[in-house]
Amino acid sequence: MQRQAMTLMSTLKNALKTAGILLLATAMTGSAAAAEIYKWVDADGNVQYGDRPSGADSEVQLQIASRPTDPAHIEAQATARLEQQANAREVAREAAANEPQGPSEEELRTEARERAEKCTMYRARLEKFVQSRRLYREDANGERVYLDEAETQAARENVQHQVEEYCSP
Repeated sequence: MQRQAMTLMSTLKNALKTAGILLLATAMTGSAAAAEIYKWVDADGNVQYGDRPSGADSEVQLQIASRPTDPAHIEAQATARLEQQANAREVAREAAANEPQGPSEEELRTEARERAEKCTMYRARLEKFVQSRRLYREDANGERVYLDEAETQAARENVQHQVEEYCSP
């Protein structure tokens, strides 16, 4: 158990060394391009990296090529991305402008049908209100409460307004 723990610690130390070496290698700009980097497997089977030859049989010199960033290329990429975004916005604006304004024919037909149904309903209600001697409404208990003359007149006028609203073109 103690041997496994020591092996694990050794592996962790080697991994940290490797990560540090790789970080250092990538951080160097001009000198890293000319530097020699070696890779080998140690006696415990761990992969190691270094800037000096280790003398191990499995050692390989890595061919690492780096080049400085081309600011003109980066600027060209950024400009192209901005132009692409501007083109996408323009296409979206054109699509929105080409969409039909207002309701579609189907919506207009549905609205006309609903208006006709309401017109028929309110006309029938007005006819009923005019022909009935007494109008009533139901209270919370479901009992009839008869309207007085003023309430009856107000109810008839309300239905008349509904007929005018839904039955006029």
